[in-house]
Amino acid sequence: MSTKITGIAASDGIGIAKAYTLVDPDLSFEKKTVTDPQAEIDRLATARQVTVTELEEIKAKALANLGPKEAEVFDAHLAMVNDPDFIQQVEAEIKQQSCNAETAQQDVADQFAATLEAMTDNAYMQERAADVRDVTKRVLSHLLNRPLPDLALVDSPVVVVSHDLTPSDTAQLDRHFVKGILVDLGGRTSHSAIMSRTLEIPAVVGSEKATTTIQDGQTVILDGLHGVALADPDEHELTDYKKQAADFAEQKALWEQLKDQPTVSKDGQSFMLAANIGTPADLPAVLKSGAEGIGLFRSEFLYMDSDQLPSEETQFKAYKAAVEQMDGKPVVIRTMDIGGDKDLPYMQLPKEMNPFLGYRAIRISLKRQDIFRTQLRALIRASAFGDLGIMFPMIATLEELRQAKTIFNEEKTKLVEAGVKVGEKIKLGMMIEIPNAAIFADHFAKEVDFFSIGTNDLIQYTFAADRGNERVSYLYQPYHPSLLGLINHVIKAAHRHGTSVAMCGEMAGDQTAVPLLMGMGLDEFSMSATSVLKTRNLMKHLDASTLTDLAESAINDCETSDQVKALVEKLKTSQV
Repeated sequence: MSTKITGIAASDGIGIAKAYTLVDPDLSFEKKTVTDPQAEIDRLATARQVTVTELEEIKAKALANLGPKEAEVFDAHLAMVNDPDFIQQVEAEIKQQSCNAETAQQDVADQFAATLEAMTDNAYMQERAADVRDVTKRVLSHLLNRPLPDLALVDSPVVVVSHDLTPSDTAQLDRHFVKGILVDLGGRTSHSAIMSRTLEIPAVVGSEKATTTIQDGQTVILDGLHGVALADPDEHELTDYKKQAADFAEQKALWEQLKDQPTVSKDGQSFMLAANIGTPADLPAVLKSGAEGIGLFRSEFLYMDSDQLPSEETQFKAYKAAVEQMDGKPVVIRTMDIGGDKDLPYMQLPKEMNPFLGYRAIRISLKRQDIFRTQLRALIRASAFGDLGIMFPMIATLEELRQAKTIFNEEKTKLVEAGVKVGEKIKLGMMIEIPNAAIFADHFAKEVDFFSIGTNDLIQYTFAADRGNERVSYLYQPYHPSLLGLINHVIKAAHRHGTSVAMCGEMAGDQTAVPLLMGMGLDEFSMSATSVLKTRNLMKHLDASTLTDLAESAINDCETSDQVKALVEKLKTSQV
């Protein structure tokens, strides 16, 4: 009999494959006195050689899938494994203390890491401490014969089962082999969920018990449509889900016929559907989806995918590639949104009690103007090659917005005076993700060309609930009447001043939220590329003239999220 695990449907689709449990093994060991130190040295040499072979395989795969920049980290790991000084110290401890190889390897690694971490004036050397620990973990796994899971080595169909997925984990996912993702933590706006949609991999998040329930190698059905996973399914369940997978593939094929069609409602009202991306590597999926623009280019991934601050030229090339490939369609690039759950080891950001409420995004940019001005110059230069807009994140006050605009204008003037070609009209916008900015929207709207509502943060700040904390996940309520009222206020305030409004949070592609947002008059919906055609299909079946009343009823007549959902489902049943 199968074991059923329920969670949150995070990325559409159905995957069936063997479980690949991404859980580190127990690498604990006891210190032992040995009678044959040379045997321990030989055992360690064998473990090192296996580690080298493994790292070379991982590097080759990273090079093919991700490119040379991302593969560089494995050069550092290989250098550490083969470091003669390190090897000499480990072998000396084995001989002098007659201890087992595990003890000597760990002792010397701890000494090396501590020395590197103490180099507070050299960020590069501090980062090498992590390399020492990573390499030692891999060597210990071979000494103890407890292999580490490694996504880069996956070469057959799997459903990845993990407590959570880090950005470095998802960077190694190969969509040809990874048929599904099942994690214990997270919600629809967690990193795992967003990346699974970007990669078009079915996903269920927030399962709470996947890693304690599913064993490596078990057959798993991953249902990303309904938020369910089945371990060890029987033949009847396999047959049923294979049919559901085929039906979904047929549905996707029908949606793909809408790729080059305009986004209009049943009664002819036009809307704009854009896509969210992290890097230019995401653009092929955007073009395939038929998106009418890029509503959010998360520029921070250029910083996160590097071991140092990206240069002006590196950023310029990335931004230029995006606007050129979109061939005249608008591209909105958000300035660096680092902080919160997005850390940069080489920037040594302060450790904070409440990082989501702390030193992040525009607050860092205004404090570190050297970084901000470099990014703005790259953006302004790229504007000469297409329709580029710049968006400032985490704006809370008019003073912050005005300071950011002043710095932008200073850098633009310098470039123009130097004879650098720039775009004729660069639109400036801001994220609405802090409740104060939403409440003060009338005043902000006079200062910018557009708003983009970031619902992922706006919801967590409105309900004072960390969107990554499963214990308070019940408070993450995108359909709550109070939140809908706040969004409606932002849209109406912007329109009073001729300012357009987009939404780039995950709510923009939520099939329950879409009719409500259409009724409020949202101008642009920006979402994961995989949601674009599904949303276009929904919109073409909805009569927009009835949606204003729907939105007003949801805001004024409902008291709970469930009442709003019931209201929307009733309308969709009658129209779709």
